[in-house]
Amino acid sequence: MIVDEQNEAGGLLGGRPIELIVYDTKSRNEDAVNAARRLVVNDGVCVIVGDLSSGINIATAPIVARGKVPQISTLGTNPLVTVDNKGNVRPYSFRICFTDPYQGALAADLAYNDLGKKKAAILYNVGSDYAHGLREFFVKNYEKLGGEIVADEGFRGDDVDFRAQLTTIKAAGADILFLPGMGKDMGLAIKQARELGFDGSIVGGDGYSDVMIEIAGDAMKGTHWVSHTYFEDPGMVPIYERFQKRYNDVCKEFVSTAMAADAMYWVFDAIRRAGVDEGPAIAKALEGTKDLKLNHATLTIDPATHNPLNKAGIILRVDDNLERKFYKKVEPK
Repeated sequence: MIVDEQNEAGGLLGGRPIELIVYDTKSRNEDAVNAARRLVVNDGVCVIVGDLSSGINIATAPIVARGKVPQISTLGTNPLVTVDNKGNVRPYSFRICFTDPYQGALAADLAYNDLGKKKAAILYNVGSDYAHGLREFFVKNYEKLGGEIVADEGFRGDDVDFRAQLTTIKAAGADILFLPGMGKDMGLAIKQARELGFDGSIVGGDGYSDVMIEIAGDAMKGTHWVSHTYFEDPGMVPIYERFQKRYNDVCKEFVSTAMAADAMYWVFDAIRRAGVDEGPAIAKALEGTKDLKLNHATLTIDPATHNPLNKAGIILRVDDNLERKFYKKVEPK
């Protein structure tokens, strides 16, 4: 939608149309690596937007670096998306979202201070870079605040039955369950937790999706989630309205939509400033982004990490009508 609107407005670089090439990663690293190779080698793209997964962006980082094609992750929050294990910036890897250290701290503060919960349990996908990163920083910050981790349970990516782990969590006396996961997994875990009688609070990261409400139903009531934006964000409302008109449907994946739309606007701005459709020049322009007013936030990039600076976090709460509502906004310290 965003590309079509830009083309209708005259394209870029003196009226040249933008060609959008899309491949489905199927949320698998091997498919993502193959897609990145096709985009860089066969299609000759000058920039890649996506994927939203931390693990996928870590896997494709060497490919885009060799091909000198910048890649922007929309929701890849693991620090290693944009820096290597030694802390060196990946020259062609960028993100538009905040990172796990920050959202882990937000979730821990919410659990301990806002909700007053002192005994936490964690249920996470052991094969997910995203889950590992968010779990690590939640634990670090929660324990620093004075909280206790009473259960730390893992599962495999294809699992759909978490009752054994949730039984252990309930028996451990946890008064809050932290879920550093995404979509379907969390919806199933929440539904099963409530069926087993777990009556503590439930908090999760930015993997929230409205599909979870379809899966978990009433079990979602009262849950809290760290987010990058919210559906009623005044900056995003016009885009959600255009989305609904074009696709004849409410924008359910509102966070993914916000980040994808603004990533495209960021790309358009970088190409204009670069003046050419060449990867190295666009990467330099992305790295030099400062005070760029987007729809969900104002973007300034740290050249040393390729992370946005000073992005606020949003806390959402699912109310008794199963509507996710704005709970509070947290400015980074």
